Amino acid sequence: MVLLTFILILVLQCEVGVSETKHVLYLTPGNDVIMPCDNVPDTCSMVIWAYSKHESQTINMVHNGIVEKNSAQADRLSLHSNCSLSINNITAEDAGQYFCRPEGNADQDTTVDLNILTISAFPSDTDPKDDGNVTLECSLFRYYPSPCKENSMRWVDETGSVLWDRDVKNTGHTCVSLLTVKLQSGNKKRYTCQFEDNNTVKIEAHYTPVLIDSTPNKAFIIIGAVMLVLVVAVIAAVFIKYRRRAKVTEDIQKPTQPKHNEEILQGVLGQLISDEPESSITYATIDHTDQNASLRKTVKKEEAVTYSAVKTKVESDPSGFYSIIS
Repeated sequence: MVLLTFILILVLQCEVGVSETKHVLYLTPGNDVIMPCDNVPDTCSMVIWAYSKHESQTINMVHNGIVEKNSAQADRLSLHSNCSLSINNITAEDAGQYFCRPEGNADQDTTVDLNILTISAFPSDTDPKDDGNVTLECSLFRYYPSPCKENSMRWVDETGSVLWDRDVKNTGHTCVSLLTVKLQSGNKKRYTCQFEDNNTVKIEAHYTPVLIDSTPNKAFIIIGAVMLVLVVAVIAAVFIKYRRRAKVTEDIQKPTQPKHNEEILQGVLGQLISDEPESSITYATIDHTDQNASLRKTVKKEEAVTYSAVKTKVESDPSGFYSIIS
């Protein structure tokens, strides 16, 4: 009896001394998570939060109740009054193991395993307007290094019918399942990836293709082509009008050129004559007519005009008589 009492006391002491608790969470990207700290001390200034993505890597996130500024998650972290830790807008990179520990007491850790389930489509640049095959990849990011079970991930459609529940691949700490589907315009489909553990669905993620009807785009192309033709037609009309106006202006200016040349020639002759005193100049107008010219001859264009200026001077010396003829 004494021996049984002694054993019971030892068991009770062990249970009191070791109060570590563990939580397992499953979430999808974009959500907020609150991780509890069960063994809360009198003040959070005595609490340490740490994060481990792999067994050999541990990063301090909160030390003595203060968020570490050099942490990659610092701008998304916040510590509550009950010492629980919040992470906003989680991503796949946040998956791993977290633990809350009252400073100096490792036996009272609160461990939280955060698992993140994502869905992505490949190729990612597939034109949603065209029908074609797309491969969907469902990935569970977690802390455990052990492989996932073969039937732990499955695909179902919008009616709940199972599409695929085999061939789960393990890549380090990530479990992956692939599904190839054919996208069809006008067919509204939704594909769901589920992770199951102990016959219970822990988390699921959805993928709905976005298909856009290409008819409006064709209308825009036609309208653009019509607008281009109109612009070219306007430019051609303006060019033709400009050329016609330039030709009319050129035709008007051509008859005035002989008159202009005549004025220049008269000015030159006048300048030559003005160099002599007016009293010594004799002017004469000579009209020469070709008597043999046919009266039926029609002058089709303006004939060249010959001007002459003759200066006469009465002197005994005949060499003083000269003329300027142009």
